[in-house]
Amino acid sequence: MTAPGPHSAVIGLEIHVQLLTSSKMFCGCAVTFGSPPNTLICPVCLGLPGALPVLNRRAVEFGLTTALALGCTVHSRSQFHRKNYYYPDLPKNYQISQYQYSGHPPLATAGFLEVAGAAGSFRVGIRRVHLEEDTARLVHPDSDPLHSLVDYNRSGVPLMEVVTEPDLRSPTEAREFLNALRRLLVHAGVTTGRMEEGTLRCDANLSLQCPGGPPGTRTEVKNMNSVRSVERALAYEADRQRKVLEHGEPVRQETRHWDERRGVTFGSRSKEEAEDYRYFPEPDLVPIAVSPAMLEQIRAALPELPAARVGRFVAQYGLSPYDANLLTASPAMARFFEETVALYAHPKAVANRLVGEVSAYLNERGSEINATPLTPARLASLLRLVEGGTLSGRAAKEVLLEALERGAEPEAVVEARGLSQISDREELARVVDAVIARNPGPAAEIRAGKERAIAFMVGQVMKATQGRASPEATNRLLRERLGL
Repeated sequence: MTAPGPHSAVIGLEIHVQLLTSSKMFCGCAVTFGSPPNTLICPVCLGLPGALPVLNRRAVEFGLTTALALGCTVHSRSQFHRKNYYYPDLPKNYQISQYQYSGHPPLATAGFLEVAGAAGSFRVGIRRVHLEEDTARLVHPDSDPLHSLVDYNRSGVPLMEVVTEPDLRSPTEAREFLNALRRLLVHAGVTTGRMEEGTLRCDANLSLQCPGGPPGTRTEVKNMNSVRSVERALAYEADRQRKVLEHGEPVRQETRHWDERRGVTFGSRSKEEAEDYRYFPEPDLVPIAVSPAMLEQIRAALPELPAARVGRFVAQYGLSPYDANLLTASPAMARFFEETVALYAHPKAVANRLVGEVSAYLNERGSEINATPLTPARLASLLRLVEGGTLSGRAAKEVLLEALERGAEPEAVVEARGLSQISDREELARVVDAVIARNPGPAAEIRAGKERAIAFMVGQVMKATQGRASPEATNRLLRERLGL
């Protein structure tokens, strides 16, 4: 039992990543999210007697891609094992997985990921990257609390597990690492990274440590379905363990589940160790042999990864690191930015629009830019209209919304809705004179040298023209008419 005192968290993560293959790990069944239950199944993924697995080569290639992106040591030979346990969603009563066991290494070990956190960069060691098959999915109908249903569509879907060293020291660091890893995996093209679809799932091990002492007893936390849930669950669990120790009681080694609605973890079962699973080599699969030529081919095909892309955006386009980070948050956004700049060579203006209104629109709807009808050509057209003085900033936002929601062409929207900015001096002067006549008080303040009132008068002109007046021309005319 650890004595009461100042404790720091020691956290390691196990991230299960659904790989972006078209078929399952050991059979030809399709991998499609949202299909009707039990329609993507065969004797292999149902674990029927006599059915034999055949390894999906593409899943191995994705695992190797990840290992290289994380700087891991790839082993020339790795072995699948049977991980034996009973659970209703496991039809064979064992899972085909990999483990560093009896001299048989997993696919890759000893990597790292450098994370640019809010409080500074930190490095997290990667213990191993290994491959395995997913289980089926249990469904618990609200209408029938006494029974559970099993959907075998997910059974046998290719998974890759990324296991970290216990290098994380706070729930915030865990969140930052998980965001960085998801971003890297999506850029590498190995997964969609959509936690809401279960393509990226995270289990966390947490213990408390006194300064200078060894880590205490750890607990494993499961059932966290978002990055925010991971941070919240770990914060709760660290606080729970501190209170246990403060009461002079030992922390039990166990698996706990996160209840999102109540915001608490609760005990599920005693934590298993490796020997509890009775690992032994999978007799129906030969070892994976990775040749130097295969590894070099995958290394040569590695796409530009997030850190390199951020550095290039800063150097090539003159962007701030902040903007470059936001624009490389997803491969789709990074491509959209560069394709737009190729059509409208003002990177900062393109970045401002994408980081501002476009990102706000996407975040509100939980969408990606490639899921909207907005195209680089339409955004470039909008920016040219603003630069040429045809559109005011306010009107540009209206036109952009039309392009995002309907795929409307900016020029057509401007013409159909009469949104062209009023820049004609005579036309604008008539509006300015009328606004001055209607607002003698603010006009007198401006003549007396109180220039703060100019903003009010500009606003009145914008209101009178429904946002079509040029703010710059309006400001100049007001000053001229009021003798400044």
